[in-house]
Amino acid sequence: MTKVVVRNGKVDQALKDFKQKVVKNGLLKEIREKEHYSKPGVKKRLAKQEAIKNSMKKDKRNN
Repeated sequence: MTKVVVRNGKVDQALKDFKQKVVKNGLLKEIREKEHYSKPGVKKRLAKQEAIKNSMKKDKRNN
């Protein structure tokens, strides 16, 4: 469970921190994946595309 403390009545800052924690934990991505059923082949294809995209980003950073 993700918890955020509101300090000095700064709700906006607490909300920002909460959103960052949710993204960092991967909770939002997991919820979106579970919204609809996808076939195993489709999952593999998407994972492969994501890996290619990430490797291209990594190569771009190194050059």
